[in-house]
Amino acid sequence: MSLGSATLPGARAGVRRPGYDRARLAPGVVHLGIGNFHRAHQAVYLEDLVERTGLGLGIVGVSLKSPGMRDKLMPQDGLYTLLVRDGAEVSARILGIIGRMLVGPEDPAAVVRQIADPATRLVTLTVTEKGYCLDPATHRLDPSHPDILADRTVPTSAIGYLLAGLKLRYAAGGKPPTVLSCDNLPSNGATLRRALIDGAALDDDRFAAWLDANLVAPSAMVDRIVPASTEADFADAERLTGLADKAALSTEPFSQWVIEDTLDRDLHGLSEVGAELVGAVEPYERMKLRLLNGAHSTIAYAGQAVGAEYVSDAVALPALRRFVAALQTQELAPTVGHFSTDRLADYSRQLMVRWDNTAVKHRTRQIAMDGSQKLPQRLLKALDERLDQGLPTGRLTYAVALWLRHLAGRDDAGQPIPVNDPLATRLMPLAGADRPAAQVVEQVLGVRAVFPEALAVRAELRASLTDALERLRAVGTLAALETVGG
Repeated sequence: MSLGSATLPGARAGVRRPGYDRARLAPGVVHLGIGNFHRAHQAVYLEDLVERTGLGLGIVGVSLKSPGMRDKLMPQDGLYTLLVRDGAEVSARILGIIGRMLVGPEDPAAVVRQIADPATRLVTLTVTEKGYCLDPATHRLDPSHPDILADRTVPTSAIGYLLAGLKLRYAAGGKPPTVLSCDNLPSNGATLRRALIDGAALDDDRFAAWLDANLVAPSAMVDRIVPASTEADFADAERLTGLADKAALSTEPFSQWVIEDTLDRDLHGLSEVGAELVGAVEPYERMKLRLLNGAHSTIAYAGQAVGAEYVSDAVALPALRRFVAALQTQELAPTVGHFSTDRLADYSRQLMVRWDNTAVKHRTRQIAMDGSQKLPQRLLKALDERLDQGLPTGRLTYAVALWLRHLAGRDDAGQPIPVNDPLATRLMPLAGADRPAAQVVEQVLGVRAVFPEALAVRAELRASLTDALERLRAVGTLAALETVGG
C-alpha cells in the first residue's frame, strides 16, 4: 500500500505519526522553495510546535521551478516519511504538516494569493544564495537581474512572489506576514528585508515605505545535513512503516535552528521544540558559515578531485581529514569571534563526527554546486580578514585553489566532473587545465561577482593561489594537501 491519509492508520506499530487532527490545520505558513531540506528541518519543528501547542498552522509548500515535489507529495496527501540515520541505526517518522502544494510557473497568481491571504502569518524561504537575486558587489537587490526584470511582468523569483503578495496586503490595509529566510546568507533577515524594500521602491515609494515600517524579517541560522533521496530511502521507508513512499527522505540526528527573537508571541513555542530564540543570530551564522560551510565546500572540491562520492568517503582520507581539521582550528575558528576557543573546538569536532556518519549519503557533487555564490561568505571573507591582520592563510588559500581546480571540470585522473554553477559558462573557460596557473588566477580573480577588488588586487594572494594551483596540478590533491603549512 502507498502512504496516504486512508492508509496512515495502517502504518506499523512504533512509527511516530502526526499527533493532531490534520483536518483542523489552517494554511498559516507558506514556504518558498520547498525541497528535502525544508521537509527535514523547518517542517519538523513546525509539526512539533503544532503537536505541543495545538496552534494549527499548516504549511503550503511552493515550488518555484518544477512540479516534481508536488507530484510526489500530493498523491500521498502531503504525508511523507523522514528517516533519521545514525550509523547502522535508522528510525522512521511520518509527518503531515504540509497540507497543500503550489507550483509557481503553473499558477503564479495562486502563490501570490496565498502570500496575501490574511491567514498566512509566516513565510519561510530556502531558495539558496542565488535565489535572492543580489548584486554581489553591494549585497543588495540587483534590479538588472533577469529574474527581477521578469518579475515586472509575472512573478518569477522568490523576491517577485513576495513583493506581489505583500503588495496585495498593503492595498487591503493589512499587515505583512513575518518573512523568515532559512538560507546561508550573512544577516539573511536584514538582507532579505532590504531586498524587498529595494524591489518595492522600483515601482512604488509608498509601498516601500510601508514595508520599511511594518515588515518583520528575523535573521536565522539553520543546520542539518539532508542528502538527496535515494532508492535505499524509499526501500527503508517501506520496510519500517509498511507503506510505500516515493517522497521519503533521510537525514542525520543533529538539527539546529537559531532565530532572531522578533517572532509573534505564539511562535515563541518553537523554543519549546528545540529552536533557539536569541537576541543576535550573527555569531551563530558566522560560526556555521565558516566552520561548517567553509569546510564543507573544501571537502566537496577535494572530494570531487579524488573521486570521493560522499562526504564520509572524503573525510576518511587521512590527508584531507587532517587538512580540514587544521583549516577549521587554525585559520577559520580565529575569525569567528564571540565564542570561546573551547566552544569552537568542540563545534569543529562535532562536525567531523557528523561527516563521519556513513549512513548519511551526502554527495560531494551536491555540496560543490554554486561555488561562485557560496565562497564569498564561506571562505573569502575569512581569507581577507586574516590577510588584513598579517596572519597565515596557507590552508584558506588552498581551499580557494581547490575551487579553481574544480572549475576546470576534470578530476586528478583527468576524468570529467560536473561544474554546476550559475557562472559556469564564464568561469570554466578561464580555468581550463591547459592554461597557465598564473593566468587562471589572474583572470578568475578579475570576476567581481566573486572576488571583491580589495581582495583580488592583493599581490600576496595572487602569488600564493598560483603556487597552490600549480602544486595541485603537479602532484595531485591529496599529496598537495599533505604538505600545506600555515
